[in-house]
Amino acid sequence: MQPALELADDFRLNPSVLRAYDIRGIIGDGIDADVCYAIGRAFGTKVIRMVQGTSVVVGYDGRETSPLFARAMREGLKDCGLNIYDIGLGPTPMTYYGLKELGADAAVMITGSHSPIEHNGIKMSLRTGPFYGDDVQDIGALVTAKDFEDGEGRIEKVDISAQYIQRLLSDLDMKKPLKVAWDAGNGAAGAVLKRMTDQMPGAHFLIHEEVDGTFPNHHPDPTVAENLVDLQNCVLDNECDVGIGFDGDGDRIGIVGHNGVIYWADTLMAIYAKEVLGTHPGAPIIADVKSSQVLFDEIERLGGEGIMVQTGHSILKDNMNKLKAPLGGELSGHICFADKYYGFDDGLYCAIRLLNILSRSEDGFLSLTGHLPEMFATPEVRIHVPEERKFDIPKEIGKLVKAEGIGSINDMDGIRVTSQAGWWLLRASNTESVLSLRVEAYTEDGLTI
Repeated sequence: MQPALELADDFRLNPSVLRAYDIRGIIGDGIDADVCYAIGRAFGTKVIRMVQGTSVVVGYDGRETSPLFARAMREGLKDCGLNIYDIGLGPTPMTYYGLKELGADAAVMITGSHSPIEHNGIKMSLRTGPFYGDDVQDIGALVTAKDFEDGEGRIEKVDISAQYIQRLLSDLDMKKPLKVAWDAGNGAAGAVLKRMTDQMPGAHFLIHEEVDGTFPNHHPDPTVAENLVDLQNCVLDNECDVGIGFDGDGDRIGIVGHNGVIYWADTLMAIYAKEVLGTHPGAPIIADVKSSQVLFDEIERLGGEGIMVQTGHSILKDNMNKLKAPLGGELSGHICFADKYYGFDDGLYCAIRLLNILSRSEDGFLSLTGHLPEMFATPEVRIHVPEERKFDIPKEIGKLVKAEGIGSINDMDGIRVTSQAGWWLLRASNTESVLSLRVEAYTEDGLTI
């Protein structure tokens, strides 16, 4: 199938694909090559009108439809008169890197990230910052009106993978070599992972590094414990110091300790915060509403200012820009370093920073996290609900909680209810038809109160 060079008169965009931070839908029923061409025309129009842009970086992940969708996207952008840097297959952060280093005005990544295999999507960014919220909704309005800029751009293939790998390695500063297990989950991080680890000291054990959009081994989401079993086994079988896993497009990270224990991203953020606040004393550190209270308490103990924000990688980055925060992260594994790096979420870069810290630790994770209070917490639980109900249900439950006087309520993003036992959160996902539930308590019995 060739990408459409013009849209049929009766073309309509399914509004359900317009999410809070990106565009995502079921392949063939919401998103296809025609949709990607239309989004290219609309986003290209926004780039020209919002930032007077002339160039866009386009990359894509390993899903089977991504090369076709990327081709359609490039054509749509080109037909707006924009010049396109086609960087090909790679992780989402490599596309963000291209935006910075190629001096482009915008970036587009074709990726389904951690969504189910039958899905795909589009992430967009401007040189001025994240592209989300009302801007994404405006894409739909432009498509409906067919209100597009016209022009004759050009497409240039550019391989920046070696340059990106060298940028990652430029901040590698290990005191001693480590044994590391890596699981790319057959996602896009695998496109550069072996080339990166081949240039690193220590012993490296790679599993599922082949890019395969059918994800034959496990789903590429390191926030789900069952997806980390292979990584845990690799760590234990090879007596590794750490295991590092990635999601489908490489912008999120998952961690397994030497004993097979999973360290969720809010614990990882506490480790990073100590290092970052050592060079940025008193700085704000941003974390999302799903993160442990232990993290916010640790940031304060270290002399920083813990800032709680709504969940969403675009919201996270936007707040980091506004507050000049050197570090920000989400429980989902999106972690952004503006300390030494560019401020975008990059799982591979987060791995480099963790290895630096671990190489200076006498007792590994024990010396890095042993002082933190022990809490009892559930992983993030996903509850499937109808799409049209997902935002209403937390509000309805919030009214019941308020009426019963169960605890104090923070409603910045769903409802986070704090009581003497601990806290719990119920919020609607912005990328899937699910509610996200997490509970954290000071005692095991507190989880059921």
